[in-house]
Amino acid sequence: MILRDSIDIQASPSDVFAFFDGMDNARYLGWHPDHKLFRWTQGRGLATGNAFYFEEVIAGKLLKKEVVFTRIEAGVRIEFAPVFWLMRLFLPRLIFRLEPLGDAGYRFVAEIFLRAGPIAAWLNRREFDAVREHMRVEGVNLKRFVEARAGQAGAPPPA
Repeated sequence: MILRDSIDIQASPSDVFAFFDGMDNARYLGWHPDHKLFRWTQGRGLATGNAFYFEEVIAGKLLKKEVVFTRIEAGVRIEFAPVFWLMRLFLPRLIFRLEPLGDAGYRFVAEIFLRAGPIAAWLNRREFDAVREHMRVEGVNLKRFVEARAGQAGAPPPA
C-alpha cells in the first residue's frame, strides 16, 4: 500500500531541496501545526546515512520516529527509512521526489510505502486518512515556504 500526495510548486529543485537540507526544529515546527520535535541524530543535511528523530501528532496520537536517509538524488529524490529494523517491516521507506512540469515548475510527490493488506487497510482506514490529510497539509505548506523563498532570490530559507 502506498499513501501518496502531490502538489505543483513554482520553484527550482534546489529551492525545494534547500528546505529539507536546512531542516531544524524551528523549520519543522513551522511546516505543520501537528509537528512537535525535530533533531538530527547522525550528521546534518541531505546525505545518505544521515539520520534524524521527529515527533508528530496524527489521528490524535503522538508518533515518534527515527529515520535515516537511504538514497539522495540531488534535485530529484529523497528516500529515507526507519532506523529500527522492526518498524521497517511495516514501513519500508518514505520518498519525496520531484517530477518536472516543463515551464510550469515541478510536481512534489510524497509517498509512504506501507506493508498492509486489505484487512489492515480497512481496520486502520481512519488513521490512514489522517496520514493522507497530514501529507496534504505538509505539501501545501512546503509549496508556500519554497515559493516564497524562490521569490526572494538570495534570501535564506524560511524558518
